[in-house]
Amino acid sequence: MTKKNKSPAPINTDQSVSEAVQIILKHNYNYLLAWEQSARSWDDIEGVHQTRVAFRRMRSALSAFRTAIPRKVSKPWSNELRDLASQLGMARDLDVFIDEGLGAIRGKLPLRGEEGVTQIAHQHREQAYLQVNAMLDSDQYKHFKDNFPKWIDGKEWEQAELKAKHRNNLSTNIVPFSRKLLDSLERGVLEAGSHVNKESAHEMHKLRIECKKLRYAAEFFIPVLKGLDDFIRHMKRLQDLLGILNDVSVMKHLLDIMMEDEDNHEVLEYAGGLVGWRTRQYYEMLDTFDDRWEEFINAKQPWWRKHP
Repeated sequence: MTKKNKSPAPINTDQSVSEAVQIILKHNYNYLLAWEQSARSWDDIEGVHQTRVAFRRMRSALSAFRTAIPRKVSKPWSNELRDLASQLGMARDLDVFIDEGLGAIRGKLPLRGEEGVTQIAHQHREQAYLQVNAMLDSDQYKHFKDNFPKWIDGKEWEQAELKAKHRNNLSTNIVPFSRKLLDSLERGVLEAGSHVNKESAHEMHKLRIECKKLRYAAEFFIPVLKGLDDFIRHMKRLQDLLGILNDVSVMKHLLDIMMEDEDNHEVLEYAGGLVGWRTRQYYEMLDTFDDRWEEFINAKQPWWRKHP
């Protein structure tokens, strides 16, 4: 079984932005390779999860460093990363549904139909993992593995036609760049959350996306900005709450797909009970939003501390 490695990419304070991007992308590409074999089977559901995380981190890095590597240069790879990750989405959603959704509620709903829903979910997961394996064996993925590392190793973004501001940002030191970037991303979270309508799924989803952007970037810069790991801990409770809202949405979407041709009343009733159970949990936690938000906005901003 592959072990999770939560260590960030080994960037340091002496590096330029271009050097740091190269190391961050290479670190997460190697992480992807370490998990791709495990992703072929749900024997270890971390396989698909960590492979998908690696794709998302690389895409997030391309987005975060957009003021140095403009969209027109990174877009082909960003699109490729998004498309490859999307082909793992159904398998991951079903893993979570079976392991955490059904597992946590097993035997607790006063309804029949539990075994029927479980059997249907496992059947759909088998089909989803066929798609995962098809992706890993595809020409598209082979093209990605053949060419993306070359793009990274050669720092080919430096050979592109760039404006002066992008070249300046590429050559600047990573520390001041990371400070400005984190400050900008934090403002995005504050704008999305300061007056958020907690009853609006759309607004809460937007806040979740802004939090993820800041979280990924903060994890990239842990080696060069002291105190970021503590800042991330203050974000975690807020993200956990927003994650449950996403779980409710994903569960409902999955059940709509799985129950499309189902006519067993007990199975359909149990499926509705699952959504109701998870929704109730979300609204119970929603009462803690103000406390979680307060914890986040009061967290110290380590990117403005002086560093030797």
